[in-house]
Amino acid sequence: MEARLPRMSNYLQKLTTVLPSHRPGALFILIISFLLVASVVFHQRTGKDAEGQLYGLSIQNRCKQFFASPPHTIAGGPPPSPGDVFFVETSERINPSYLFTCSVESAARAHPGTRVVVLMKGLAKGNVSLPSHWAFSLLSCFPNMEIRHLDLAELFSGTPLAKWYSQPEHQKEPYFLPILSDACRIAIMWKFGGIYLDTDFIVLKNLKNLTNALGIESQNVLNGAFLSFKPNHEFIEICMQDFVDNYKSWIWGHQGPQLLTRVFKKWCSISNIQSGMICEGVSALPPDALYPIPWQDWKKLFEAISSSELHNLLKNTYAVHVWNKLSHDARLEITSQALLAQLYSQFCPATSAQMKKDFEEQSRPVM
Repeated sequence: MEARLPRMSNYLQKLTTVLPSHRPGALFILIISFLLVASVVFHQRTGKDAEGQLYGLSIQNRCKQFFASPPHTIAGGPPPSPGDVFFVETSERINPSYLFTCSVESAARAHPGTRVVVLMKGLAKGNVSLPSHWAFSLLSCFPNMEIRHLDLAELFSGTPLAKWYSQPEHQKEPYFLPILSDACRIAIMWKFGGIYLDTDFIVLKNLKNLTNALGIESQNVLNGAFLSFKPNHEFIEICMQDFVDNYKSWIWGHQGPQLLTRVFKKWCSISNIQSGMICEGVSALPPDALYPIPWQDWKKLFEAISSSELHNLLKNTYAVHVWNKLSHDARLEITSQALLAQLYSQFCPATSAQMKKDFEEQSRPVM
């Protein structure tokens, strides 16, 4: 409408010039026309304001079902620094699990000054509404949250991974989805930097002071479930090249933990990785920083533990990896004192409350 105002002004000017003998009538038409244009602009702007206010109110009302007050974030930690926190879903799934939602919620709370970006392949392209699912409604309440479509071709463009991804025969491989996830995380670190997290982490502390780092999973084995690098880092560049040069899709973990481990050993010219070592500016964090529960002991996540024992176990821990590949079928009593239930309660309380609500509704007798 505002783009039309100059043309309307020219028209009115001509009107008073062309009709000199009818100036009173022309003046009347000019006044009426001006009032008409002003009315339209006024209603258009007030309509937009009202629409924005209604949208804001709808978000507030929607968030009230998850939060009595605006989402609480963890105080303290280092000041905001460049780099987002990334989560990736490479399958077509658009129905986030409780653990997925807890992972993202815990990261959003621990990084209030940092954008938390969730990239999901199954979401529609473009600026469209998110699917109707409680997890999207909950996570959208965090002001630092962005949930977007994962454009794989765009992500891999300009990297050594582009040619690999363009070959359709890879999609028939038995471990294609986890391998695709392995490729995504190193491409994200190369292009954007920041922090990458698997969606089965529960974040306890701000991670932004961990830069150019990855974690030791077990003796002499690194894991890529957590990565933190500056963009265009040479270590990540070597990882991408190794991904295509030494591609072995039939070996579980060859493109993931094994890749990171062999590249780190070459990077440092070593045969054994020492806990907490820093080599050529890249840190291998000790197991208790990110993997305090070894994968062999994943069942401990579902066992009761006292709060003091939990505190001692996690005193040097930034985030807890839950080993979803092994634990996804285990039943969690969300109201129990199980280690994982306590983590939910403390670090993703909104997700925990939704779990309790769902559990209560499922437990009600059918009338």
